[in-house]
Amino acid sequence: MHVRMLALIALSGLAACGSASEMQMYPIDGPMSEVSPPPVIHAKARRADENSGRLKFWMPDGTKCDGTWTSVAPKVVTHKKGLSLSLGGGPGGNLGTNVETVGGVNSGEIYAICKDGTRVQGNFVMGSGTTSGTGTATDNRGNVFKVLF
Repeated sequence: MHVRMLALIALSGLAACGSASEMQMYPIDGPMSEVSPPPVIHAKARRADENSGRLKFWMPDGTKCDGTWTSVAPKVVTHKKGLSLSLGGGPGGNLGTNVETVGGVNSGEIYAICKDGTRVQGNFVMGSGTTSGTGTATDNRGNVFKVLF
């Protein structure tokens, strides 16, 4: 089990259908930001250990929203091929494939449609091998959100 998965288990637990991470959306401009105190929208990002998954949240008025999140996380694939002539190398040599995430900052997007027709879309950045990041999102009702997870 790699470090990313261990962090997910420790921070967010595992849902029956896979790992999830919580994302918060804070209104920073528009009608929702004028409410005192401004509401915080808590979204669940499913399959947080992958590069994309389902996004689910409720607006402050109780309207359900469903969507998708996705992140561009480049990977390096290396193939091992070789013949071992030494006694310690084992029969057949070194064979196999290794896949690793490239270190750095990865960009991502969220998009959701709510039952009342509200559309929410945004962009974020996150570190490779982590489930934390930051970004902004907007809706078609004039709200702008700071996205943190």
